[in-house]
Amino acid sequence: MSDLETRVVPARAPLLRRAAPALLGYAAVRALGLAVLAGWSAARGKSAYTLLTARWDSLWYTRVAELGYGYEVRLPNGDVHSNLAFFPLLPWLERLLHAVAPLSYADAGFVVSLLASLAAAAGIFAVADRLYGPRAGFFAVLLWAVLPVGIVQSMAYSESLFTTLAAWSLYAVLTGRWVSAGVLAALAGLTRPVGAAVVAAVWTAGVISFVRERSARHAPGAHPDAHAPRAHGPGDHAPDARTPGTHGAGGHALDAHTPGASAVAPVGPFAPGAPAWRRALGMLLAPLGAAGYVLWVGRRTGAGPLGYLDVQAGWRNGFDGGYAFARFVTGRFTSFPSALAGLGLTVGVALLIWLYVTCVRRRQPAALLVYTGVVLALALCASSYFGSKPRLLMPAFPLLLPLARALARSRPPVAALVTATVAGAAAVYGAFWLNGSGPP
Repeated sequence: MSDLETRVVPARAPLLRRAAPALLGYAAVRALGLAVLAGWSAARGKSAYTLLTARWDSLWYTRVAELGYGYEVRLPNGDVHSNLAFFPLLPWLERLLHAVAPLSYADAGFVVSLLASLAAAAGIFAVADRLYGPRAGFFAVLLWAVLPVGIVQSMAYSESLFTTLAAWSLYAVLTGRWVSAGVLAALAGLTRPVGAAVVAAVWTAGVISFVRERSARHAPGAHPDAHAPRAHGPGDHAPDARTPGTHGAGGHALDAHTPGASAVAPVGPFAPGAPAWRRALGMLLAPLGAAGYVLWVGRRTGAGPLGYLDVQAGWRNGFDGGYAFARFVTGRFTSFPSALAGLGLTVGVALLIWLYVTCVRRRQPAALLVYTGVVLALALCASSYFGSKPRLLMPAFPLLLPLARALARSRPPVAALVTATVAGAAAVYGAFWLNGSGPP
């Protein structure tokens, strides 16, 4: 065994301390966005706070928090918009905060999203820092903050809450905390339908870890205990996954050349750092949230296990492999003004595909690739609410990691200029968007 494989570096600063610059940068970007929104809304005679807390889906969530499920709207064309389409975790938190603090349900939703957005930023930093170092983590957080529809992160919507649970579940997988990963995946499944992406990530990493463990144990000449995962005792920390030649929980080699990355002793061919029963328990817990809510909806509607699909159909929302979205995009090219929008949509989808292919080529851990792939598929292949797709793609933060690594390697003045320019543009666009069509 080489010196590099046996050397253990001193413990680094606690995660929260390392994440502090990224969280401050995130808070500054969000404050800029809110300030621009407030000024723009005031100039148009609108309330920025109402736009953030009491329109569109925010109203549906607060109605669930206040009155529970059972409310629906029947449209003249026969469609039925039922509040059963909205998963319960955000309304539960709104109800809890309303009960313990002098806040309306709308106020509670805003506070939950505000806190969740910071927690999501910390989770994104944790994942990026784990894989590529603190500089990449810093820029990953800023890039997530400056997404064109990043203002949604400050709305009483469930995107920030879901991204929090997804990011920390993925981080738990990468650090071998399987039970935590399963619990967080279950909570993500109670937040949005795309919680299935987190469940798929946990299951993928778990299956890979079991397969690799079995292969290692049956390798010719292998010692019976040579590859058994070590259970962590009190005070132990999950193994770091940055030693060249070691693998993360997803089974892919991790980059150890980014500034800030450190090398530690590996703990076998994968990095679960937990006995088999913990991995199995985490995998069993992961789907309970989504499955529980979907089955409950089916029982409540009397439509059986697939009743939730009927609820979504009432909203004209379904999964058609992207056919309807492709027709929507090509339909933009029928006239000159809308052709520019069609071109922008085409470039945007191409960019998403290019980023995902880059993530695959850069050998991101399989858990992240599966998670991102499912988020992309569910967002791009849904058959309705085409204007929602940028918002639905927001949790796909691993797509930002190649860009974050590029900024981390660039000169500080260049990185600062790029992020500041994009932050300003995102703040203006967010104010324009919410004062216009806004999120459906």
